[in-house]
Amino acid sequence: MRKKIVLAVISSLFMGLYSQAQVVIKPAIGINATDFSKDPGTGEFKGRVGYQIGGSVAIGKKVYFEPGIFYVKKTTEFVDENTSGLEDQDFNISGIRVPLTVGFNLLGNAGSPVSLRGFGGVSAFFLADIKDLDKDDFNTASWGTYLGLGVDFSILFVEASYEWSLTNVQKNIETIDIGKSRSLFAHAGVRIPIGTK
Repeated sequence: MRKKIVLAVISSLFMGLYSQAQVVIKPAIGINATDFSKDPGTGEFKGRVGYQIGGSVAIGKKVYFEPGIFYVKKTTEFVDENTSGLEDQDFNISGIRVPLTVGFNLLGNAGSPVSLRGFGGVSAFFLADIKDLDKDDFNTASWGTYLGLGVDFSILFVEASYEWSLTNVQKNIETIDIGKSRSLFAHAGVRIPIGTK
């Protein structure tokens, strides 16, 4: 009898959550800028414009969970300003970024013509390629955390977030220690509701 009551309560909770669930698919495309945390001493890192394309799935209403997957290309330039003998170098890094977001609707809701969201989360970046440098010198996976804001305009949305990596980009440090990455992401896309209760 006790087991039946517990199962009934759990079932009611899940049904309640499901009845409040809203599922929205969000394909998106955008740009990013990345620099590194270490001061190379003889020059500086300058973020250049990169891009990302992918999408996410938002689950929930006022509070929502949003896993995503994006192909990302990040570009950073090292400029040797003191002619120390180190050559200027471009870090053209590409890979798969998997953000896991928790967000909160600050103003408006799913039915509003315009709404504002705040969000944050953790991400994993899996290195696919790094142009003109030895891929073996870099970590194949790195982890980050981020905060951002999003605005929904009916079926359209725009988002911007700032990410701090929690792990070093390199595993073998020789001439230039670049440390951790810091990235600004901005993207826009379409909101496609597939389940509204």
